[in-house]
Amino acid sequence: MYYVYLIQSVSSPDEKYVGLTVNLKKRLSEHNSGNSIHTNKFKPWKLVTYIVFTDKKKAKEFEVYIKQGSGHAFAKRHLW
Repeated sequence: MYYVYLIQSVSSPDEKYVGLTVNLKKRLSEHNSGNSIHTNKFKPWKLVTYIVFTDKKKAKEFEVYIKQGSGHAFAKRHLW
């Protein structure tokens, strides 16, 4: 399974992050322990939403979509 996940900083709620992983629990732990250079400064993080895919290509495409213009607007309206 492939997880596209959306997390939000607890200390700075305006900070959000979208990622892709095969192990959601481990990845969230990595974000909160400071192992991710992109999210280290705004820890701790909480999981807001995740979407599960069986196809890696579709998961990657969705992650890219969410990080771009219309996908970002979609996420803001429906997923955050």
